Amino acid sequence: MSPIQIKPVRSKEDWDRFIDLPWSIYRGDSCWVPPLKLQIRDALDVNKNPFFRHAVMRPLLALRDGQAVGRVVGIIDENHNRFHKEQTAFFGFFESINEGKVTELMLGEVSLWAKGRGMTTLRGPVNLSTNHECGLLVQGFSDPPAVMMTYNPPSYPTLLEGWGMQKAKDLFAYSVTRNSRFAERLMAQSERLKDNSSIIVRSLDTKNFDRDIEILHEIYNDAWEENWGFVPMEPEEFKLMAKEMKAIFDPRLLLIAEVRGVPAAFSLALPDINQAVIKVRDGKLFPTGLLKMLWYLKGPGRRKTINRCRVVTLGIKKEYRHFALGPLFYTEYLKRGPECGYPVGEASWILEDNRAMNRALEMMCGERTKVYRIYDRALG
Repeated sequence: MSPIQIKPVRSKEDWDRFIDLPWSIYRGDSCWVPPLKLQIRDALDVNKNPFFRHAVMRPLLALRDGQAVGRVVGIIDENHNRFHKEQTAFFGFFESINEGKVTELMLGEVSLWAKGRGMTTLRGPVNLSTNHECGLLVQGFSDPPAVMMTYNPPSYPTLLEGWGMQKAKDLFAYSVTRNSRFAERLMAQSERLKDNSSIIVRSLDTKNFDRDIEILHEIYNDAWEENWGFVPMEPEEFKLMAKEMKAIFDPRLLLIAEVRGVPAAFSLALPDINQAVIKVRDGKLFPTGLLKMLWYLKGPGRRKTINRCRVVTLGIKKEYRHFALGPLFYTEYLKRGPECGYPVGEASWILEDNRAMNRALEMMCGERTKVYRIYDRALG
C-alpha cells in the first residue's frame, strides 16, 4: 500500500480537494447533509471570518497517490485560552477514510504544530469553536442532523479513540413533539410566570434588528459565561452569525424575555433547513442548487419539506435565574412551533452535566435521540 503524505493546505487546488473530500467519504449515506461549499470556504477564509482576528489555524490534507483520503484543521484560539486560563489547541473539519494510520498522521501533525506553540491539550472536534458546530456523533446515526449540528460515519469514534483520545464531555440532543406534555409542576410554574405582569415574552423585532442583536449579544455572553467550554463572542463574530441566520430564521421563534422592561433572557429556534439542504447533493448553489434551495425554503416545496425546528440556544442572565424563565420559553415553543408549521422540535446541544436542562426536557417527554462527544488528549 502506498504511503500517506500529510500536506499543508495552501493553493486553490489544495482547498478544492479539502472541500470536496466529504463527497467521497459519504457516498451513498442518505443521512449525510452535504455542506454548501461556499459556506465552508467563507468559514475558513482568514480574511473574511472575524474569528481569525484572535485565532490561527493549520489546515492539512492526507494524500495517497495524489488522492485526498483525510483532512483536518488545527486551531488555536487566544480568546479561549485567555478566558479559561488554558493552553488548549483544537482540531476540526475532521474527515478520514476508515484507516487508523490516516488519523494518526493527521492528528500527530496537528499535535506537533500545537506543542510548538506551547499548547498542552488537544481537544475536538470543533468547527471552529464551541460557538460553532462541535462534537463527534457517537449515538443516533439513523437520522440526518438538524441545522448546525454535525454528522459523521460510525467509524470515527473508533479512529479517534484508537489514537488515544479520551472523552472530555458528551452533548445531548432531544426530540420533542407537539404531543409532549409538561409535568404538572412545570406547567403550573409557567402559568404563574405568564400571570406576572412584570414579565413579558416577545419575538425579535425585525424593524429594529440591529438593536435586538446587540441585546442578544449581551445576554449571550452573560448567560453562558459559566458553561463548560464557553468562549465569549466578539461583537463582529456575533453580528456575522446573526447575519447568516437572518436568511433562514423565523422571527416568531426568536424569543426575548423582559423583566420589568429589562431584557433578561432569550431563546432561539431555527427552522431545520437541513431538510432542504440535503436535497442539494452536490453542495453547489450554481447553476441549479439555488433554485432547489429556494423551492424548498421559500417556495411551494417548503410545507412538505421542513417540519422540524431546532432550539439552538436558551440562556438567562445570571441575575434573573431565580425567575425560572426556562419553562416560559418551553411552553411558548410547544404552542408556537406547531402554529408556525414545525410539529417536531430538537433541543440541542445540552451538556451531559447540565442537570436542570436535561431534567426539564425529560419532564417534557423529550426523547434523547443523539449523543455527541468532544475528546481530549494531553500533548505530553
